Amino acid sequence: MIPSSKGQFPSLPIGLRTRFAPSPTGYLHLGHVASAIYVWGIARLHGAEILLRMEDHDQGRCRRHYEASILENLRWLGFSADIGVTDADKPSPYRQSNHSERYEEALDQLHASTYRCQCSRKDILERTGTQLHELWYDGYCRSIDRGPNIRAKFPREIQRFHDHRLGAQTQTPADQCGDLLLKDRDGFWTYNFAVTVDDIKEGINLIIRGEDILSATGRQLQLRQILGGPSIAGVHFMHHPLLRSPENAEQKLSKRDRSTSIGEWKAQGYAPEDLIGKAAFQLGLLDRETKVSAHELEGLFS
Repeated sequence: MIPSSKGQFPSLPIGLRTRFAPSPTGYLHLGHVASAIYVWGIARLHGAEILLRMEDHDQGRCRRHYEASILENLRWLGFSADIGVTDADKPSPYRQSNHSERYEEALDQLHASTYRCQCSRKDILERTGTQLHELWYDGYCRSIDRGPNIRAKFPREIQRFHDHRLGAQTQTPADQCGDLLLKDRDGFWTYNFAVTVDDIKEGINLIIRGEDILSATGRQLQLRQILGGPSIAGVHFMHHPLLRSPENAEQKLSKRDRSTSIGEWKAQGYAPEDLIGKAAFQLGLLDRETKVSAHELEGLFS
């Protein structure tokens, strides 16, 4: 029995589709388990489909052995998706590296709003000053239209949406990030572009992800509008809390910081229920650390 669950989530319509979308740039860790708890718990409670997507758009950092390990550990933990990647050795329509044609078609749609850019991160920082929260692009190459990067012009428009955990949100992407990078100098599609195109094409209308991505929501909505995607009226958002590093409360658990992987926890003798319970407790969904299986997650939110 799950003790003193603290989760809450408003009623959602039946028939939604959400996604769990790890990036195979490292091994699965407890932060991924925290995200899976929200995705599977809320989806199962409200009868939503779960699509498993591999966000491997950054081919410079993604590795197939990471993908194989992620899939193996998701199965071990008991997180079973309804549709998506199931075998690392077989091509899947839900692996971003298979979607170049899809992204090229979307880029063609955006032709009137895009331009070439030659600026490096260093160039931008030298012109715009100290980077505060994120890199802001000043539109320097709009008139030059030359270089290896591809950007979308972002007019100054306010984007409003409702987050089911954090409430009403207002963002102005032109002030946050400036003209959005779609393809970088190495020829790789960017996260914001790829995920927006995929969510439209794959019918994702329940977006559950970490609050570290909250600031990207407005720019993805603006890009969706330029692409002529379905109205966001039927799209639901929820950005969940993050697990923090035990050494630094300001820093989220991260593959780059070599947070303890699920494989390492497993080697130490932990069971799937131990790790799910540990993550749920650290998220504040439980009053005490206890065993929780992937089949019991609805109870954390009901």
